[in-house]
Amino acid sequence: MSNLDRKEAVFINNRNAWFEEIMDEFGEKLTKLAYTYLKDWKIAEDVVQDVFIICYKQYEDLEAITSFKSWIYRITINKSKDVLKSSSIRRVIMNPNLFQFFRTKDPSPEMVMIKRSEEELLSVCVLALPLKYREVISLYYYEELQIEEISKILKMNRNTIKTRLNRARSKLKTMMERCDMDGD
Repeated sequence: MSNLDRKEAVFINNRNAWFEEIMDEFGEKLTKLAYTYLKDWKIAEDVVQDVFIICYKQYEDLEAITSFKSWIYRITINKSKDVLKSSSIRRVIMNPNLFQFFRTKDPSPEMVMIKRSEEELLSVCVLALPLKYREVISLYYYEELQIEEISKILKMNRNTIKTRLNRARSKLKTMMERCDMDGD
C-alpha cells in the first residue's frame, strides 16, 4: 500500500468516524426540529437524511464553518422550508402525538398521565402557531439555543427574535388558557 493510499484510507476512516458521531449527536435533535416545521415525522426524517448527506459532502470544508451547530441547524431549517414550499406537502397535519418523542420520568402513573396530557396540549398549541413563532419557540425551548444563536441561524435581528419569542409565549398562553377553559 503506497503512502497516498494510506493517507486516503485514514481520511476516509476519519470522515466515517466523524459522520457517525454527528449522526449520533444531532440525529434526533434535527428530526425534532424538522418535525416542528413539517408536522410529519417521516418527512422530517427524510429531511435530516438530506442534511447528513450535505454534511458528509462538506467534510473537507469543515474548517471554513465557524459554528457547526448553527450551520447544521440552518441547513435543517432551510430544507424543511423547502419541503413546505413544495406542492406535495401543502396539507397541514395536526399530530397530537409529538409528546411521545419526549421522555418523561415521573414517579406515579397519575403524574405521568397529567404530564403527558399537558405536554400533548402544549405540543398541539406549539404546532398550531404560525411558522415564524413556532420556529423561535422550537429553537429556544426545545433546542435550548441562545437568542444570539437563533439570530444567526435565522439571519434576523436579535430584537426581532425577542419580539417573536414574546409574542409566541403570549399566543401560547392564550391558547392554553382557552383549552383549559374548554376542558373544565
